Amino acid sequence: MALLPILRYPDPRLHTRATPVSDVDDSIRQLIKDMAETMYEAPGIGLAATQVDVHKRVVVIDISEDRSALQVFINPEILEKSGEHIGEEGCLSVPGIYETVCRAEYVRVRAVDTQGRPFELEADDLLAVCIQHEIDHLNGKVFVEYLSPLKLGRIKTRLAKKARITA
Repeated sequence: MALLPILRYPDPRLHTRATPVSDVDDSIRQLIKDMAETMYEAPGIGLAATQVDVHKRVVVIDISEDRSALQVFINPEILEKSGEHIGEEGCLSVPGIYETVCRAEYVRVRAVDTQGRPFELEADDLLAVCIQHEIDHLNGKVFVEYLSPLKLGRIKTRLAKKARITA
């Protein structure tokens, strides 16, 4: 396994729309292992392939306290959503930034597993938010883009300043 570099906002590659996985083969399974290791090391609770500059529709999520419940979603699509969840989100591609975002409280999602078998899953609360957040990445959208232009501008300025300090 290998740690993968995580793209940082506003890297334009984060706006690339990921393409569907046509065949769940060993290269995809290796990508999943590397993504999981990267997510855990970061540390985070979700990671989309887009964030590691692989533009395939692959997501890993683990919202468990002890990192024992890795969930993999290949070619995920939201079939149904309802309710409203307003909560603070962060992102491995936007380090140190946490902002309030409105998402659906419940989702029903269809995806493919690591063996290429389709499945459906119902999720609410944190898992539902995480699924929506990661699918946004696959569609080329970063959570801070839900914010007002003023807030987004401030975040870009803060990130640029932080990048200059660490360079």
